Amino acid sequence: MASEVEYESILCVKPDVNVYRIPPRASNRGYRAADWKLDTPDWTGRMRITAKGKVAYIKLEDKVSGELFAQAPVEEFPGIAVETVSDSSRYFVLRIQDDNEHLKNLKNIFPLYTFY
Repeated sequence: MASEVEYESILCVKPDVNVYRIPPRASNRGYRAADWKLDTPDWTGRMRITAKGKVAYIKLEDKVSGELFAQAPVEEFPGIAVETVSDSSRYFVLRIQDDNEHLKNLKNIFPLYTFY
């Protein structure tokens, strides 16, 4: 019996994204883009959303080399991997898990258009 192979599919590519470090929430009111320094991104690159099996992956990559900067596995939505921003539909917060299993919160903005 042959083993079943799962292929990775590319669902979406956004060539220009900005990533920001955001402070922890001061309360349970949610994240607000107005509280952040949107004019100074901490990183710029591209974003690819892929799927393998029942899990989607939001990957932040270098535009030129394709080197992976960060990745957020999304097993369910809504969930803890992607959170909305209360004062804008253009922004969202990713919960990033690095190779050492530490969590980092990063803020993503798409210039000139809304991400659907």
